[in-house]
Amino acid sequence: MATIKDVAKRANLSVSTVSRYLNNHPYVSEERKKRIKEAMEELNYTPSSIATQLRSKKGTMVGILVSRITNPFFSYLVDAIEKQAKQQGYNVLIMQTYDDQTAEMKMLEMLKQQVITGLIMCSVEGDFKVIESYQEHGPIVFCNEKISEANIPSVVTNQSQATYEAIQFLIQKGYHKIAYCTGGTLTTKGHGKERTQGFERALLENSLPFKKEWVFQQVHTIADGRKVAQQLITLPKEQRPDAIFTNSDEVAMGVLESFKDGGYNIPEDIAIMGFDNQPVTSLLSVPLTTIEQPVEALGVEATKLLISLIEATNYQIDQSQLQLSLIQRASV
Repeated sequence: MATIKDVAKRANLSVSTVSRYLNNHPYVSEERKKRIKEAMEELNYTPSSIATQLRSKKGTMVGILVSRITNPFFSYLVDAIEKQAKQQGYNVLIMQTYDDQTAEMKMLEMLKQQVITGLIMCSVEGDFKVIESYQEHGPIVFCNEKISEANIPSVVTNQSQATYEAIQFLIQKGYHKIAYCTGGTLTTKGHGKERTQGFERALLENSLPFKKEWVFQQVHTIADGRKVAQQLITLPKEQRPDAIFTNSDEVAMGVLESFKDGGYNIPEDIAIMGFDNQPVTSLLSVPLTTIEQPVEALGVEATKLLISLIEATNYQIDQSQLQLSLIQRASV
């Protein structure tokens, strides 16, 4: 007996498109309707009324995948996505990966099973080719993540250029021994690769050192920032950096707190820069210089794009809303 997947394959369309057709959704083109109808006739496919009702009930649930919702950046991002989704008649299902590929696969399987009708991935752990293959079950959008080789729509900012300009700013301020913290592993794939590219480009153009003892990988939290600071403090004074760029405000706050507790002056002994511009950063004992991300715009644009794909309509991302900016404060 033929299934909806068989129909989708014969028509060379996604399962979600066939599902929309079966549920009389208005946003299915006449050309696609014809292909689906022909495929159904060729396969002698008759939709189950019960299955159609179940699909109809599940058709307004979209998934959101983040690494850690305790990170305020992701909290605000999820909030923006959910508000926009509800405004357009959709509900959300949120899952945290904690950088675990298994959790990511569970959410992708929910898309396959039509528990969710579309997925916004604010965190990417697995092979992009595997993720691509799940698009036959429903639309997927990357938010604040980009894999250039992947055929998956993305809503992103230019983090490489913003990081490059931030490092140039430090250099112009007279800092030439710059440490670096990333949530990734300095590989060409995974977390923070765009920012790492910007950091490396700035150092290379200015002939500055890239020392392994000044580079910290897979750091995410305030506690991680404290550990980074302690490692730097144990270095002989002449071997310490005079500035540190961190890939999150949380890490920057941990670094700042530990150096202050150790009796060091910020920025005289070490300048500190964060990323995100979380609200608390302006209220620290030494207000933090950081890069502001357009969190709300990222969430809104990603949601609008996903829903346009679900409903087979056109949507043009508003790039003017996705600009990063350097916020200068006392930590540099």
